[in-house]
Amino acid sequence: MSTFAATVESEAVVDADRMDVWAALTDPELLPKLTPLLKRITTNGDMWCWQLASISALGVSISPSFTERMTFDEGRHISYTHAPPAGTNERAGAEGDYDLSDAAGGTRLTITLTLHIDLPLPRSAGPAVRRVMRATMNRTGDAFSANLLKHLGVPRSRRRAIRRRTAAAARRAGSPTTPGA
Repeated sequence: MSTFAATVESEAVVDADRMDVWAALTDPELLPKLTPLLKRITTNGDMWCWQLASISALGVSISPSFTERMTFDEGRHISYTHAPPAGTNERAGAEGDYDLSDAAGGTRLTITLTLHIDLPLPRSAGPAVRRVMRATMNRTGDAFSANLLKHLGVPRSRRRAIRRRTAAAARRAGSPTTPGA
């Protein structure tokens, strides 16, 4: 078993009120409707269990489920860190942040997400696994973005593309990044 990780970062000015964006990002019933591959979220206070649909790549099929400790700073910041219940062994998890701030034209939304997963593959498969992970995360992020903007009622003509930054681009820009990208 080897652990693989991939990180994506994105930033956009969403043409919507910050508290409307906040409400969507903190709604565990809405998020699976907006996010491809996310089947459901079950909550127990600040502990959220994320259950994904089956994913197949590189000859491996998985249906990950992972528990995250969610920390909320009302209207401004969401942080999540992998926190499996005692006595469980979750093979996948996430770490990340959503930052929201007022911006000209709406809400600046910055997202950093690192996924890690244990797979029955040799460590030498790392470059291929990380490429597949990032590609899947990027496609899922693009669809989530489009669904979020549609949910928020942003007219097509006013939707702005998300600017995705790779970890390497973030380092060149002087931004901190999460290892494993």
